[in-house]
Amino acid sequence: MPSASVLVVDDSALMRRALKGILLDAGGFEVHTARNGIDALEHLGRLEVDVVTLDINMPEMDGLTCLARIMEQRPTPVVMVSSLTEHNALVTLEALQLGAVDYVAKPGGTVSLNIDEVAAELVDKVRAAAGVRLRRAGGTVARVRAQNQQNQQNQQNQQSAAAPPRRDLGKVGSVDLVLIGSSTGGPALLSELLPRLPATLGAPVIVAQHIPAAFTATLARRLDEACALRVHEVDRIMNLKRGNIYIGRGNADVVVARRTDGLIVKSVPAAAEYRWHPSVDRLVGSAHRYVDPQRLVCALLTGMGDDGAAEMAAVMAGGGRTIAEAEETAVVWGMPGELARRGGATAVLPSYEIADRLAGWVR
Repeated sequence: MPSASVLVVDDSALMRRALKGILLDAGGFEVHTARNGIDALEHLGRLEVDVVTLDINMPEMDGLTCLARIMEQRPTPVVMVSSLTEHNALVTLEALQLGAVDYVAKPGGTVSLNIDEVAAELVDKVRAAAGVRLRRAGGTVARVRAQNQQNQQNQQNQQSAAAPPRRDLGKVGSVDLVLIGSSTGGPALLSELLPRLPATLGAPVIVAQHIPAAFTATLARRLDEACALRVHEVDRIMNLKRGNIYIGRGNADVVVARRTDGLIVKSVPAAAEYRWHPSVDRLVGSAHRYVDPQRLVCALLTGMGDDGAAEMAAVMAGGGRTIAEAEETAVVWGMPGELARRGGATAVLPSYEIADRLAGWVR
């Protein structure tokens, strides 16, 4: 008996057949198809569906508009399946703000003849989506875009106003680095958590978010518009400085190293021994080699799998402090759940308490 009912939404008949075939071949799915957003909403009105896969560029009603309607009328886990052009990367980030839980990049454009290259990823993400805890949706498309514009205006206003009093950034604090790992549901959570960190945070922040390379520059730019701290994509060797957040580039790994003038962060080719990229385990392990674990603070957020759990547990065992996101707020309690099960979490906190705890620890 099928374990999950899936609605595949794509305007290409070829793509509908291909995606349906991949899911049926994997077993455990009942699959329905729809040709655009309007057709999808009609299907959802009469079918019991556990997961929707949704293309972005479709006639009559596009994927983003359809997603907003789904989240308003009948919240259902949605996995975006689309080509990752620069425009689609921006739209997909908006989709994640609206409530989509994950995304799969078509490897060959809108009509992808080599969609089988991502078959395993598609199956894994649809299966994971069938059991997710939906976060509260961000609202309508207009509201999400208006909020993004307001974030940008707020940052411009802050930059033009008199600089707020800051403590001496040259003073050595008790923490050298903050390391954050996330996967499924992470981009939406990061857009809530990181803007709550104060400009006076006493250590640089490095984020390993499992994400395609086409997304990270846009994600970093969006976060930079919303945060009091400066946000950068790690696309070269960068000196680690307080007052900054560093987002690991997608489809690669992000690691810490030390030079004579201090700690650096850099993007390196993805290592085959790690399943997900940027790898949280590799990031934390590299920091552990160069920084006393007692001077590290780590947070493991929503995501399937166990990436980051082993290395963050080792940091705690060495005297560092770690946070696992609580099951009550995690879209998928895989990664943080594994950290908690290993006894490697100093604190298990709901998402809305994590920023304040980090700020309290990293003075």
